[in-house]
Amino acid sequence: MSKPITDFDVNNLDPFEALVWQFEMGADEAIADEPLDRFKASESLRQNAANRPGFGANAGTNPQRPAGASARPAQAAGTGPAPMPAGADGGFLLSDTPHEARQSARDAAAAANSLEELKAAIEKFEGCALKKSASNTVFGTGSVEAKLVLVGEAPGAEEDRQGLPFVGPSGKLLDAMLRSIGLAREEVYITNILPWRPPGNRQPTTAEVAVCEPFVRRHLELIGPKVVVCLGGSSAKTLMEEDRGITRLRGTWKEVAFADGKKADLTAMFHPAYLLRTPEQKRLAWRDLRAIAQKL
Repeated sequence: MSKPITDFDVNNLDPFEALVWQFEMGADEAIADEPLDRFKASESLRQNAANRPGFGANAGTNPQRPAGASARPAQAAGTGPAPMPAGADGGFLLSDTPHEARQSARDAAAAANSLEELKAAIEKFEGCALKKSASNTVFGTGSVEAKLVLVGEAPGAEEDRQGLPFVGPSGKLLDAMLRSIGLAREEVYITNILPWRPPGNRQPTTAEVAVCEPFVRRHLELIGPKVVVCLGGSSAKTLMEEDRGITRLRGTWKEVAFADGKKADLTAMFHPAYLLRTPEQKRLAWRDLRAIAQKL
C-alpha cells in the first residue's frame, strides 16, 4: 500500500504514484505541453485532401475506383449507424431521453413513502449514466428528525469509496463549521444533489442534476426540516431555482414549499471544499453560519 501523498513530496514520486495522485486531484485527460493550433491543423488536412486523387481538382482521376463506382461503400441492408456509447447523450443512459429519465425519477421518488423506500428507488434507478462509473450510491446520513438539512453537490472520491456524504477533508471542515454554532453531525442530516460521483470529480452537468433533482426534493419532503442549506453553486441553483452564482446566492433566503404543504427556509453558502482552497472566504461563511443558527 502506497504511503499518503502530500503536496510536498509529489515531485519525488515514482511514475505510478504520480499518476495516482493526478487522478485523485481530478486530472482525467492528457494535455500537451504546448498549445495546439487547430486552425492550422484543419488547413493542413484540407490541403492534404485536395492533393489526394478523387478530391478537388483531381476528382474523377482516381485509377483505383472503377467508373460509376460509388465514393462510399454501400451500407449493408438492415444496418444503421454505429450506436453511441452509453452516457454520450450528456449523462443519461441512451435507453431514456432526458425528459423520460427525469419523469421516471419523478415517478420513482413520488412512490417512496420513507427514506428506506427512497434509497431503494435510487439504487434501482437506471436513468443516469453516473451510476455505472460510481463505486457506491451515496444516499445521506444523520438524524431523520433533523431541523437542519445540508445539501451538497456530488460525492467526492472518499465519499464514493465509503458510500457516505462529506467524509473526506471537506467533511472534517463541515463538522468544525457545525460545532461553531453548537451542532454535531449527528443532529443534522446531510445529502447531495447527485447520489453518484462524477468521474474525476468534475462539475456535474445540467442534465445530470436535472434527472436527480426529484430524488433530492423528495428526500427533503420525507425529513421535513426547518432550514435547508445548499452547499455550493450546483446545489444552490437547483434548489433555489436561480441562475446566479454562489457568490450572489450565499446569504440570501427563500421559502421552499413541500408537496405535503410544509415549508422550510432555504439558503446557500460556500462549499467546504471551496473554503479549503480559498480560506479567506471563511469570514463570509461565518456570517452565514450565524444567520443559520438564528433561523434555527
